[in-house]
Amino acid sequence: MAALYLARGASKVVRRITSETSVELKILSEKWQLLLAGIVFQYVHGLAARGVHYLHRPGPTLQDLGFMILPELGKERGYISETLFTFIFLSFVLWTFHPFILQTKRFYTVLIWRRVLSFLCASQFLRIVTFYSTQLPGPNYHCREGSPLARLPPPQNVAEVLLINFPRGVIYGCGDLIFSSHMIFTLVFVITYQKYGSIRFIKMLAWCIAIAQSLLIVASRKHYSVDVVVAWYTVNLVVFFVDKKLTGKKNLLPFWIIFFLICSITRLQFLLYRAS
Repeated sequence: MAALYLARGASKVVRRITSETSVELKILSEKWQLLLAGIVFQYVHGLAARGVHYLHRPGPTLQDLGFMILPELGKERGYISETLFTFIFLSFVLWTFHPFILQTKRFYTVLIWRRVLSFLCASQFLRIVTFYSTQLPGPNYHCREGSPLARLPPPQNVAEVLLINFPRGVIYGCGDLIFSSHMIFTLVFVITYQKYGSIRFIKMLAWCIAIAQSLLIVASRKHYSVDVVVAWYTVNLVVFFVDKKLTGKKNLLPFWIIFFLICSITRLQFLLYRAS
């Protein structure tokens, strides 16, 4: 009897997954352009962060109120904030795919990722402009004076920059400070669940986790307090603007990608010229 019940349940899940996949693929065939542009922009953002590392010059850590208030976790405990961020990221990804299995459906997965990528790219656009405008000495341990990773030698070829030394170049980057990329993702995910999620307790818990993530980033000395504070109000304003003002209008994301590719190539040519 139990086996029959499980077989019926499994059959229902399979039918639901098949049905949802068919619907989502149809939507994807119509909306794939912006999704692709958003994914490409993630690479452009990584390329920009890699480029600013070449400009980074280590120096004394700046005076910071958060550093004064929060005890330093230390280099050996830096994994704590990364572990929490990984939990946030994976939890959100799994939640966006729950309509394939559960009956409670409030959105289409393709459409919600289309919206999330729009929020992320708009925030990352502002982030790139900000950290290229002014380079601050990084507070992270590998960005301080005396660390061999604090400064990058000029690139020897184009491939060295374009490949961005993933994932090491991302983990041990310097110079891309204002404002925090981890907080961009965290806040976009939390705000999205606030709007489309259905469980009130999880909404409250998500905001508490976002606050905890902010404190852990500062306590780990991965960012200055200003990097986190700016992320909090900038991301919220970006989400409001994109959600309320640009809905239904022509999206400018592809133009941002072209613009930053041109800027990145120009900067790359300058670095190669200086190295020769």
